[in-house]
Amino acid sequence: MQKITDIKFIHDLFLSSSGVTTDTRRINKDNLFFALQGANFNANEFASKAIKQGCIASIVDDENYANEPGIYLVDNVLITLQKLANFHRNYFNIPVLGITGSNGKTTNKELIHSVLKTQYNTLATIGNLNNHIGVPLTLLRLTKEHEFAIIEMGANHQGEINLLCEITNPTHGYITNIGKAHLEGFGGIEGVKKGKTEMYRFLSGKHGEIFVNGDDPVLHDLAEANNKITFGTTKLYDTIGKDVTTNEMVEFKFTNRYGEKDWNKLPLVKTSIVGRYNFINCLAAACIGHYFKISDANIKKGIESYVPDNNRSQLLNTGHNQLLLDAYNANPNSMRAAIENFSKFNAENKWVILGDMFELGEYSFAEHEIIVEFLKTLDLQNVLLVGEEFSKVNNSNFRSFKSTEETKKYLIENKIINSTILIKGSRGMKMESLKEAL
Repeated sequence: MQKITDIKFIHDLFLSSSGVTTDTRRINKDNLFFALQGANFNANEFASKAIKQGCIASIVDDENYANEPGIYLVDNVLITLQKLANFHRNYFNIPVLGITGSNGKTTNKELIHSVLKTQYNTLATIGNLNNHIGVPLTLLRLTKEHEFAIIEMGANHQGEINLLCEITNPTHGYITNIGKAHLEGFGGIEGVKKGKTEMYRFLSGKHGEIFVNGDDPVLHDLAEANNKITFGTTKLYDTIGKDVTTNEMVEFKFTNRYGEKDWNKLPLVKTSIVGRYNFINCLAAACIGHYFKISDANIKKGIESYVPDNNRSQLLNTGHNQLLLDAYNANPNSMRAAIENFSKFNAENKWVILGDMFELGEYSFAEHEIIVEFLKTLDLQNVLLVGEEFSKVNNSNFRSFKSTEETKKYLIENKIINSTILIKGSRGMKMESLKEAL
């Protein structure tokens, strides 16, 4: 038995493999298996099985399982995976854009990818594989054919974004926004600011460049020490946009600092994205496209070709109702934005069904109460509140349910028809399951 400390040896193994896997239920021939340990499992136990199933080798950190050819012992499998990803990434002299933020990371990543891939062979994070495991797995998909990489980075504690930047070594960065997400883990809004802007500090030290929404005073001030490329609506930014949305789907126009300033002469971008709050996400994609020399025609094409999925700002017709399904996740900022946007919808019979917001810790009751009070200020009569947290708020205006299943039962027994319905809540609430009753 020999402990491997040379990351180049592991990288050579990786290059001879067909890719990395961490799950023996999903093995392709000649994969390299990393035996990651979790709270309820020890994947070292499957090292031998992985080889029998076709892996060229297994990486373990328990010497009791490093007992046959093809099984290699390291100090820590997770750290080895992260070091391997960083080692592999540094072989590529291409732009690497890191994306983080409290809301909209995945939507922004998909929009930017849709724009950049019109002219570049672009690698992007699949789904939301944006944590300390997902980021390395994404980087290990890089090949010599790629000309650009977009890496989504998620975090719920301070220090995580810095770790992901150390692994990724981004050349450029974009923070979508800073809001009340993961307040429990970050320790309040100031902790969120400190945690999310670890990307700014990393790139400042590396002389990298960041993309900043100039209309956002918080982000603009926090990025003071960085090399900035700006976008917005109120000043002569690098990319300037105008929201001309008149219905559910975002419509806008854009130009650059030196481009045409007569809005009447600029083409209209018609998106498939619901919610005016998504306008700034589209403008960010246009700005990044501009900076990387994507033509205006291809920026328009890329943004217009993006169709949301996976319960993110989707407009669905069930045959009985029209649903605005935005149930992938929720925090106080995104919840308020979705409600405010929906309140302006031009629809006669509107319903709002909201699920609990998670990971708010000691701030949870207050933030759910703020949402209820905000709802009372709007002309929204048909509101259902779902979950333990919303049920704690004392209100006589809206009906509350302790669970999503209880809500579903109510909706089956009390059919809603010919209505437009907003559905939003945190991932754990599984609010998308209400579709079946609507």
